[in-house]
Formats: sequence, C-alpha cells, structure tokens
Amino acid sequence: MTTPVFAGEKDLLEQKRAALRRHRAWATGLLLLAVLLFLLTQLVPEPGFAVLLLRAGAEAGIVGGLADWFAVTALFRRPLGLPIPHTGIIPRNKDRIGRGLGSFVERHFLAPDLIGAKLRSGNPALRLSGWLQRPANSRLIAEQIVAMLPEVTGSLQEREVRAFFRDSFGSQLSTVDLLPLLGRLLRLLQESGQHQRLLERGIELARALLLNNEEVIYEKVEQRSSWWVPRTIDRKIARAIIAGAEELLAELENPEHPARQDFERYTADLIARLESSESFRRGVEELKARLLASAEMQQLLESAWDSLRQLLQERATGASERLVESLSASLMSLARTLELDEDAQERLNRRLEQLVSSFVVPFRAEIGVFIAEVVQSWDTRTVSERLELEVGRDLQYIRINGTLVGALAGCGLFLLTQLVF
Repeated sequence: MTTPVFAGEKDLLEQKRAALRRHRAWATGLLLLAVLLFLLTQLVPEPGFAVLLLRAGAEAGIVGGLADWFAVTALFRRPLGLPIPHTGIIPRNKDRIGRGLGSFVERHFLAPDLIGAKLRSGNPALRLSGWLQRPANSRLIAEQIVAMLPEVTGSLQEREVRAFFRDSFGSQLSTVDLLPLLGRLLRLLQESGQHQRLLERGIELARALLLNNEEVIYEKVEQRSSWWVPRTIDRKIARAIIAGAEELLAELENPEHPARQDFERYTADLIARLESSESFRRGVEELKARLLASAEMQQLLESAWDSLRQLLQERATGASERLVESLSASLMSLARTLELDEDAQERLNRRLEQLVSSFVVPFRAEIGVFIAEVVQSWDTRTVSERLELEVGRDLQYIRINGTLVGALAGCGLFLLTQLVF
C-alpha cells in the first residue's frame, strides 16, 4: 500500500521537496563549475603554474564530486538507471529496514528498565498537575467527560450494573464495624454537649407537635371515652392531658431536671456498652445482617444505580455548562493539591509505571513486529522518496564537500609533485 499522507502534511512535503531541489542544484552547480574550469584550462595553449594548479584542482574536484554523487544517488535509486550492483540500497532493502526498525524500537525504546527510568526522571504526576492547572486544559477534559456521560450510562447493562451496586455496597456495609463508629460519634456529641442540644431540639419539636394537634387529641379522647360521658368532660380531660404534657416538656427544658440527669447517665452507659459489650456487639451485628439480607434493603441498594444514572443524565443534558464548570474547577483543585503533595506524586508515578509495564512491555515484541509490517506494506518508491526528503539535504552537502575536498586534494598533490620532482 502507499504511505498515508495526513492532513497538513502535503504542504510540508512540498516545502521539503523545494528545499531538496535547491540543495541538489547547489551541489550539481559546483560539480559543473569544476567541469567548466577543467575544460577551460585545457584550452590554454601553454599553461603556466597557476593554470596547471587550477586544472589539477578542478580534475580532482570532478572525481570527488562524481564519486559522492554516485554514493548518494545509489542509496535511493540506480545512478542513471544503470543496473549496477549494490545500488538502490533503500528500495531493495525496505523490508529488512522495517524489521531492523521494529527490532530497534523493541530493544531500545520499550525496554522495562528504560521506560521505568524515564518515567521516574520525568515525574509525569507533576507534569500532569501543571497541565491540568491551565483552565483551557481542565475545561477540555471536563467537556469530554460530560459529553460521554449519557452514552456511557446508557450503554451499561442494566441488570449487571444493578447487581454490581447491590453486591458492592452490601459487601462494604457488611464489613463495616458500626459499634466503634457509633461509640465515637456519641462520645463526641457528649463531650461537646451536643447531645443535650439534640434533646432540647426534640423537646421543642414535641411541644410544636402538641400545639399543632390539639384537635386531633380532642377527637382521640372522645373516640375512646364511654358513650355516656358528656363531651364537655372529654374536652376537660383532653385539655388536662395537653396541659400536663406541656408542663412536663417545659420542665424538661431545665438542664437540672432529674430526667435530664437520667438522660446524661443513659448516654454514658450506652457509650460504654457500644465500646465494650460483646453481647451488645453481637446483637447489633445480627440486626445489621438481617437488615442487609432483607428484600427491601437489596432493592434499595440496587436503586442506587437508578438514582446515580438519573442524576448524571440530568446534569449532562439539562445543566451541562454548570457541570463542566464545576468539574473543571474540581480538576484544577485536584491538580493544585497534587502539586503540593509529593507523596501523592510518588504514588501516582509508581502507578503509572505499573500501568506502562502491564500494558506496553508485555507487547513490545508485537509492537516491533507491527512496525516492521507497516514499513513492509508501504510503497517502495514512496518510502525511498520520504527518506530522501528527510536526509537528502544533508546528503547534498556531502556532494558539495566531496567536490571541494577533492579539489583541495588535487591542488595539494600537484604542489607536492612540483616540490618533489
């Protein structure tokens, strides 16, 4: 197949061709100048020392220029189209060059030690941090993530994802030791006095419920009263109940009330049981196991995916700009945190090194074979032209140097023979 030409490469190739033509013209022009000087010196009837020196230099320059022209041309094609052995080296050895290139990349670019050393010296985590802190870059990543959300969530298998959420969350919850968490939480509340604040808040809520439901209390008392008790008596009983409850709640607002002291002792006792009682622990674990095994909890865990998917789709379609801005800001904040945390950089760098070792190094032989096969499939003439465009300008300087060095050598030899003989 022909070598592919990518977008924007055509203009670059034309520029390289023009540059190669210029350098080739300079080298050829210098060789023709040597030929012209040699011919002109032959026309001089009685050449003197200077003419003979110029002739010797021109003659040697022609030889040097032609030799280097032949060598340079033989790399890419047959000189003058003649079937001379060992010419057209690159076209004839394209497949071998491809195999050598693949083997070279495999041995010297994909070696595990080399990749690891390069990653460690380059600190890719720090570079990633600097790259993400640029607003344009973080926004680009955020836009790509938001754009993929509907497609990703829609392509997932419903049953498998729901089962994954159920099993994952259930497994995590089953391993959580609730007692230490509850004990620490209650101790923090007690030490800060917030447990009393919560009790006071509960008292306020009870008083509000009592005041807002007086008519309901009246109706309940009347329904449970005997038929022969007058309604006025029922009302008095209901009002007495309400008044007594209000009085009790008002007394409970006093921090020195005995019930408040009992609540303080009960809280301390509960904390101690949470932290040390083995029977209490077993009871809580059994309750947790029954709760997790219940059909209602299983359905609730599965529905977590439904809620998450709906949230992601609504955010991605209805408020995508706000989601992009929020995600972009989060990425920049994460990048700043990573920049300041050397331990996190080290962990991320190790993880990247492991990923490269896992996904690239095991396939380095296949990568080398792939490179060789791609080169072998390219059109011979095109490959030869591309290589000449890349190195041809420097090779034309070899032709120029060959002409000049040959001329200098010819002049030197002429002077040496004149001095010696």
